[in-house]
Amino acid sequence: MKTPWLFLLVLLFSAFTAKASTIDFYQIKIYHLKTEAQEKMVDDYLQKAYLPALHRCGIAKVGVFKPIVTGQALVTEKLIYVFIPLKSFNGILELDKKLAKDKQYTADGKDYLDAVYKEVPFERLESIVLKAFEGAPHFMLPDLKSPMKERVYELRSYEAPTEKYFRNKVQMFNKGDEIGLFKRLNFNAVFYGEVIAGSRMPNLMYLTTFENKTDRDAHWKAFSADEYWKKLSAMPEYQHNVSKNDTKFVYPTDYSDI
Repeated sequence: MKTPWLFLLVLLFSAFTAKASTIDFYQIKIYHLKTEAQEKMVDDYLQKAYLPALHRCGIAKVGVFKPIVTGQALVTEKLIYVFIPLKSFNGILELDKKLAKDKQYTADGKDYLDAVYKEVPFERLESIVLKAFEGAPHFMLPDLKSPMKERVYELRSYEAPTEKYFRNKVQMFNKGDEIGLFKRLNFNAVFYGEVIAGSRMPNLMYLTTFENKTDRDAHWKAFSADEYWKKLSAMPEYQHNVSKNDTKFVYPTDYSDI
């Protein structure tokens, strides 16, 4: 009598594993820097060692972004964002093991990897792990024509007051088809993801892309005026599900794949 139950359990586990493998996982690494020397060291490491090593690991597209700074902005620290798409959660766990075995990576990244404590390459390194939305299970490359440094990428983080409200906001994107609205209005979204490990939770994050600031403003104007958005945002079941919206404007570096 035990064999059929065991067989059924194996089938269920296999089905779950197959379903899970169809959803991307993402890691966002954020380098917090203080000096131009640190920025140069991290740039050199990412361009000459880290990204090539990730490419050898089968991760063909990696995004590297820096904040867009206006003339009046008070800059307290320099930041570099690295977006790494992976096919599974295990991919995140195994990545460091693969890098440790890559002799070319060790050689190319020697200055960064072997930096002494008096000349550290960063002040702090932050890591965020995300699971892709069911309605957008894989990351997408933006279809843009403008030069890299003219582009405006908008990284948004929506924090929710409770876990239940967080699930509700994710549902608004999936079942409520907020993702479809962004797609119809050509927001060129790179990813939508649930944060499963990070310093600010519960929250979700997504990245939309535009040719320039004017293009970005025009898209959001159309979004706000869209009849479907007015209807969706007014639905009683989707109220009060965002407690904080943190928006970062970034641009891709010359060596970014995305």
